[in-house]
Amino acid sequence: MLWLSEVLLENHSLDSFEHLKDVIKDKAQSGELFFRMDVIPSFPDTPSNWEDQLEAVFTEANVLVDP
Repeated sequence: MLWLSEVLLENHSLDSFEHLKDVIKDKAQSGELFFRMDVIPSFPDTPSNWEDQLEAVFTEANVLVDP
C-alpha cells in the first residue's frame, strides 16, 4: 500500500504538487495497487481538489499498466 506521507518523507526534494503527481504516477506504474492520502501536501501550488487529482493520476497509471 502506498501512503502519501511515506512518498513525501522519501522524496524531500519535491518542490511542487506537479512533481508529486509525477512520483505518484511512477509508484503506481511500479506495481502499487492501493493508495491512501493520510496527509495534505503543503506545496504552494496544491489545488483545493488535490485528493481528486492524486487519485486520478494513481488510477490512470494503474490502468495503463494492466494487460
